[in-house]
Amino acid sequence: MSSDDVSRRAFMRTAGGSVAVVGGTAAATGTAAGQEDGGGASAEPEWPSGVTSGNLGSYQDARGQDSVTVSVGAGENGLAFDPTQLWVDPGTTITFEWTGAGGAHNVQTVEGGGPASLDSGDPVGEEGYTYEYEVTEEDAGITHYHCVPHTAVGMHAGLAVGGDIPTVETGGGGASSAVFVPEGARALTIATFIAMVSTLGLAFVFMKYGGTVTQNEV
Repeated sequence: MSSDDVSRRAFMRTAGGSVAVVGGTAAATGTAAGQEDGGGASAEPEWPSGVTSGNLGSYQDARGQDSVTVSVGAGENGLAFDPTQLWVDPGTTITFEWTGAGGAHNVQTVEGGGPASLDSGDPVGEEGYTYEYEVTEEDAGITHYHCVPHTAVGMHAGLAVGGDIPTVETGGGGASSAVFVPEGARALTIATFIAMVSTLGLAFVFMKYGGTVTQNEV
């Protein structure tokens, strides 16, 4: 076996090891970046089916806010609450405001629908009419409410109060498959790519033109 053959084999072993190392580094970087992103998942209240089947289906997390407004008579046909699903803290004042669309509405907790005693009285069709409800600790949990005249056509909504309620993870595994990669991880990935290209380039030159080292030197 010639010294050139030995030199080439030794160099290729070294080059192969280098490629494996930088490749592993890049893979680890990608994994760390994916873990840092967390998948974009978030928690929402676990609404009862009567709420999730309600018209419109909008959701608002208003925790930390002192007041929030819910439109009564929202949607294209004026037969929805907006937001349809609302999460607040105890002490928040909710103002239900009528849009004037969809006929006469009211706000009332479904029988056995939860702890909050929502009841705006008789149905009203006047635009700008309001009904205020101040949430208390006794309302903690999830309440299902509706518009009595339009309950059969899906005018339902939900109110979640406090933090001690069942939740479900949402948002993870959505339509977008993009992964956020921090600046440091991107820089490391670029550096490892350059190292891989350089190593393979040297290997090509060495294999094509031979080496100058002897077997003893190896």
